[in-house]
Amino acid sequence: MPKVAVYDMTGAKTGEVELNDSVFGVEINEALVHQAVVMQLASQRHGTHATKTRSMVRGGGRKPWKQKGTGRARAGSIRSPLWVGGGVAFGPHPRSYKFSMPRKARRLAIKCALTAKVNDGGLMVVEDINFAEPKTKDVVKLLGNFEASDNKALIITVDQNDNVVKSSRNIPGVKAINSMGLNVYDLLHHDKVLVTKDAIAKIEEVLA
Repeated sequence: MPKVAVYDMTGAKTGEVELNDSVFGVEINEALVHQAVVMQLASQRHGTHATKTRSMVRGGGRKPWKQKGTGRARAGSIRSPLWVGGGVAFGPHPRSYKFSMPRKARRLAIKCALTAKVNDGGLMVVEDINFAEPKTKDVVKLLGNFEASDNKALIITVDQNDNVVKSSRNIPGVKAINSMGLNVYDLLHHDKVLVTKDAIAKIEEVLA
């Protein structure tokens, strides 16, 4: 089982914790991780782009000229896609880009991302992360203690902690989530991951 150091909020080492091999020591499947990231980003697309077809464009109710005898091509509407100001023949319409992956595949992708963070030394376990009140400077100090001030950092607590979330949301590149909101994109997008000891236990309980 991989072992990582445990720190307090000042950055001082307080001990070690053994991580579950089935969660933090799996074989990394890059294709599966890529698919999970694409799925997550696709689900965030609004898909509200739209164009008007010939039936939606204002006007065009009268036939421009008679069918025969003018020498011109026959035309039934000035809003044909062939005309300037006409409709669009095969333009985009509102749609959903969402697609799903099997539950086991989604969980394995998260395990692969966690394993990659452990292998890269980007995962740091903290005894507890909590603030008396929302203060951005507390998060800045915390990141400084772990030499993560210049990195994009992800803070993971076991439950929703409003003080931590509010303290970190004003800092570019810093995000705070709870263990149930763990996802592949956030793990890969951030260089440093600060996770509480309780959150580690919860993650192992769910994914092991």
